Amino acid sequence: MRVEVVAPAALADRDLTAWRLLRARSGAPASPFMEPEFTRAVGRVRPEARVAVLRRGGEPVGYFPHERGPLGRGRAIGIGVSDCQGAILAPGLGLTARELLTASSLTTWRFDHLEAGQDLFAPAAAESFDSPVLDLREGYEAYERALRASSPAFLRTTRAKERRLERQRGTVRFVHDERDPAVLRTLMEWKSAQYRRTGRGDRFAKGWINELARLLHGSTAPGCSGVLSVLYAADRPVAAHFGLRSRTVLAYWFPAYDPEFARYSPGLILLLRMAQASAAAGTHLLDLGRGPARYKDSLSTGRLTVQEGSATRPGVGAALHWAGREPARRVHRFVRDRPRLAGYARRTLNHIGRLRAG
Repeated sequence: MRVEVVAPAALADRDLTAWRLLRARSGAPASPFMEPEFTRAVGRVRPEARVAVLRRGGEPVGYFPHERGPLGRGRAIGIGVSDCQGAILAPGLGLTARELLTASSLTTWRFDHLEAGQDLFAPAAAESFDSPVLDLREGYEAYERALRASSPAFLRTTRAKERRLERQRGTVRFVHDERDPAVLRTLMEWKSAQYRRTGRGDRFAKGWINELARLLHGSTAPGCSGVLSVLYAADRPVAAHFGLRSRTVLAYWFPAYDPEFARYSPGLILLLRMAQASAAAGTHLLDLGRGPARYKDSLSTGRLTVQEGSATRPGVGAALHWAGREPARRVHRFVRDRPRLAGYARRTLNHIGRLRAG
């Protein structure tokens, strides 16, 4: 087997076709983060992005997108914003994770959203997390029937708030795929303010994430394109979401709303409208992403699993990676597994956010 490591932009058209075929044959949900278009977009804003191309007998049999840091310390492509990670490999290659890292000149490969079924890297996982989903395969009406059975009060309350929003603030209008870049800028401003308000790092303060979102908003590739959904009241945007979609999966990515309209729960109204429009467009899953949230518990009708960890091979880079990451991971897990302590940590972050805002 021959392995060549290239920049994403150097992938030939035949490689893009082979990548898509390998993904389609894998049987995994068609996450847009696992498509070549996502890796190529990251490559435009992250110069350290690379793809290991595996060939056997001259034919492509695998692709391993990653980002390469100092001393060969690697990480998942787009880590920090990518909600599905792994290698795209033909079955039966007889390859180990260590062999793939060696061929890619990596000492480690860090992941935080490893896709289920990535058997090559699964032994390196340190933790597993639920990624709640809305199952839309039978259409929106079937989803809503399941939601009425599991969370009738939640659905009833959200619908009532939508009616009140229209009575008090003007005609409610929903646009599933808004192409106006000015509305994307508004969403980014809302989201940045939310990050600061809750004491968390502002992702959109990072230039590469800001630019990546703009690039993907302009994409129309079937496997990975940006979709900006907006809820308007009297032609004023009150909630918006920017995510990525493939032919059958919509990844819930960057939701936010105007705090002036918080009492109407516009984000929840928007999410239900998105589910309806997505189902009509042929979406099978709306993936809400890793992490606990009350609205996810109320709205989800299924679960995917993602994993966090690091694959390593012996070397200085692996040792430095362990020293820099593992102690912090253990502290985070200790706090997360103790609800009272986790609640205190959240309140502290919110307090810090208020101090920053003040």
